[in-house]
Amino acid sequence: MLGETGIIKVGESHLIVAGLKSILADIKSGELVIDPTSEDIHSFIEITLTERIGDIGKHLHTGRSRNDQVALDFRMYIHRRLQKIRCSLRTLILTFSDLAEAHTETIMPGYTHLQRAQPVTFGHYLMAYAAMFLRDIERIEDAEKRLLVSPLGAGALAGTTHPIDRKMTQQLLGFQKIAQNSIDAVSDRDFAIETAFILGLIMAHLSRLSEEIILFSSWEFGFLSLSEQFSTGSSIMPQKKNPDIAELSRGKTGRVYGSLMALLTLIKGLPLAYNKDMQEDKELLIDALDTVSACLPLTRDMLLSMTVKKERMLKAAEEGYLNATDCADYLSKKGMPFRESYELTGRIVAYAQEQEKVLEELSLDEYQVFSQLFEEDIFQAISLIECVKARKSEGGTSPESVMTQIGEVRDRLIDRNYSNVIE
Repeated sequence: MLGETGIIKVGESHLIVAGLKSILADIKSGELVIDPTSEDIHSFIEITLTERIGDIGKHLHTGRSRNDQVALDFRMYIHRRLQKIRCSLRTLILTFSDLAEAHTETIMPGYTHLQRAQPVTFGHYLMAYAAMFLRDIERIEDAEKRLLVSPLGAGALAGTTHPIDRKMTQQLLGFQKIAQNSIDAVSDRDFAIETAFILGLIMAHLSRLSEEIILFSSWEFGFLSLSEQFSTGSSIMPQKKNPDIAELSRGKTGRVYGSLMALLTLIKGLPLAYNKDMQEDKELLIDALDTVSACLPLTRDMLLSMTVKKERMLKAAEEGYLNATDCADYLSKKGMPFRESYELTGRIVAYAQEQEKVLEELSLDEYQVFSQLFEEDIFQAISLIECVKARKSEGGTSPESVMTQIGEVRDRLIDRNYSNVIE
């Protein structure tokens, strides 16, 4: 850009670019080690460049400041890391979809208030998490509109007297637009805070999943069994299998939340423009990025290695009177107002509990004591598999509906471009 605008000679700009490429190659190969005693990375690069190509290297800093360079570098770094996280999210979502396809007819209790509520399929349950993580991908994509804004050319805070072409550097660097105000360009850290929020929400979703894996793999539930690769035994209790990876993901969520709160606190009351306080943003956000980057693939591997105990899930669904709503719906379809059918079914459930029976074990005579509307087809209506298959509404738990959800999620992932990850 300096060469194209005539700020420096074109030949000098080519020499600088060649020198920078040689420095990059030597850093990557390990031949050149960054000197930790240098004032900062920018000074180290400029000094090294000048040593290699002479005084022409001293033109490198023309029209720019460390303030706009740091803001630029940080945005580019975050973008690269977020693209890799987006790819990890995609892989995790596809794993949920594959597992869900294998369990479209695996019946389990659905819960509200952690109480057994209605029968669902394990595939339906898994696709709920696929929907959560798909929203996380969408947030990353939306955040790019504010992240890929080039601050380069803002200088220290007031711009520059050199006739620079900010749009040229914006385009060459792959940014979507330039920052409109030079003071805001060097003092803005909204993009870092928004990234921390997205990372925090990803961890919230991982934590919810981890909590349920911990519950479902306990003796009290017994729905899942974790691989020994993702659990450990007790030092004194040989029967134990502790869900370590799930617990660590749940615990590290607080760590990422802490980074978000620290970043918000960092800019509270911070006067314009650049202040050294902003140096703290790197450690906080990089730690959050590292945490999420580690947890996502581990979660995927844990899911792939776990054993689903279908029989235990079905037994829990059978014991929980989860088909009570279907019994009430049966009566309402026969003409009874739903509120009456709801109350009547409640009395039937209470009776069944007294008899220590589930609804399927009651006889037709017992049902008809409560209402003559009951006929032989009540048993088909309250069959758990029929209860599940009948919920064909969009987004529902029927195998047909779950397969539709799986197809839609896969299509949405295929439509997205995952080839722009900067190495």
